[in-house]
Amino acid sequence: MNKLNLLKSLAPGFLPLIIFVVADSIWGVKVGLIVAIISGIIELIFSYIKEKIVDKFILLDVGMIVALGVVSIIFNNPIYFKLKPAFIEMIFCVLLGVSAFSSINIMYAMSKRYMKNIEFNEKQLTQMKKSLKGLFFIFLIHTGLIIYSAFFMSEGAWAFISGGLFYMFFALFFIFEVLKNRLNQKNRVNKYKDEEWFDIVDQSGKIKGRAPRSICHSNPEMMHPVVHLHIIDSRDRIFLQKRSIKKQIQPEKWDTAIGGHVLSGENIEDALKREAEEELGLTGFKASFIAKYVWKTEIESELAFMFYSKYENKITINKEEIDDGRFWKIKKIKESVGKDIFTPNFEFEFEILLKEIFKILK
Repeated sequence: MNKLNLLKSLAPGFLPLIIFVVADSIWGVKVGLIVAIISGIIELIFSYIKEKIVDKFILLDVGMIVALGVVSIIFNNPIYFKLKPAFIEMIFCVLLGVSAFSSINIMYAMSKRYMKNIEFNEKQLTQMKKSLKGLFFIFLIHTGLIIYSAFFMSEGAWAFISGGLFYMFFALFFIFEVLKNRLNQKNRVNKYKDEEWFDIVDQSGKIKGRAPRSICHSNPEMMHPVVHLHIIDSRDRIFLQKRSIKKQIQPEKWDTAIGGHVLSGENIEDALKREAEEELGLTGFKASFIAKYVWKTEIESELAFMFYSKYENKITINKEEIDDGRFWKIKKIKESVGKDIFTPNFEFEFEILLKEIFKILK
C-alpha cells in the first residue's frame, strides 16, 4: 500500500473523533459517544454505497468505534474511546514493522490489491522497505503521543494529536521523501551526464522514461530503441561491417551495415541518418522500413527498427567506429551462418531479408 492509500485508509477514523469532541463539549460525554458511533456507522454505509464493497479497514475502524464507545458508555469514562486511534495505529505499526524489518512484506501484498496487482522489481522493493521503516517510526511515535494525551492532556490537545498532528507528520514525511527522491535523481543525472541517454520504451515504442547507456546495457528490463540499416547494391550483395574490438557487445563479429541507438528525444528517421553518416559516410539515401521487433539478451533489451536501402554511391568506413566493411554475396553469407562469424542479431535479420526482400527461402 503506498503512502496516499495508507492515509486514505486511516482518514475515516478521524471524523468520528472530531464529532465526539464537538458533541461532548455541547451535550456531554454520553451524547458525544453516541453521535460518534452513529457517524462511524454512517461512514461504513456510505463507503459501501460508493465503492460497492465493504472496505475492511473502514469496517475495522467502525467496529472499534462501536466497541470502545459502548465500553466508554458502560464505564462512564471516555478514556477507552480516546485510545481508539492508538489501537488502530498499533495494528499498522505491526504491519509496517513486519514488512520493513523482515522478509515478509505484508504492505506490498496489500498494495497489489489497492493498485491492481502492480509488480515491483528488486530495486523498487528495496526503496519501499526504506520508506516503510520511516512510516513505522512515525506511527510508533504518534501512537505514544495519543496514549499520553488521552491520560494526561486536555480533550482539545488529544483531538489535535489524534487527528491534525498525524496529518502534519505524514505531510512532513511525504515532503521529505519527495525532496530526497529529487536529490537522488539529480545526483544520478550528474553521475551519468557524460554518457549518451536513451528513451526507455515498451514493445509498441511508447516512451516510459530515460536512462544512460551504461544502465540500459546492464538491465534487460530497460528496453530502448535502435535502428538497423541494410545496404544492398545492384548485384544484390549485402554490405556488412566488422564490429570494433573495443565494442562491449559482440566485438570483431560481422554485423548489419548500420546499427545504432536512438538518442533520448530523437526520432527514428533522424537517428538512422545520423548513424549512417557517422559510420559509413552515407548521405542522400532512401531507406525503406522492413520490420520492428524486440531483441533480448542477458544484459539488454532493444526495440529494433529494421530498414534497407539500395545504394551505389561511395561508402567511407569510420575506423573509429568500425574495423572493416565490405559487400558479401548472399551465397557466402548463407554458407557462413552458424559459424560464429556474424552477430546473432544479424543472422536473425538475414532470415527476414531473405523472406521479405530477396524472397529466397533457406
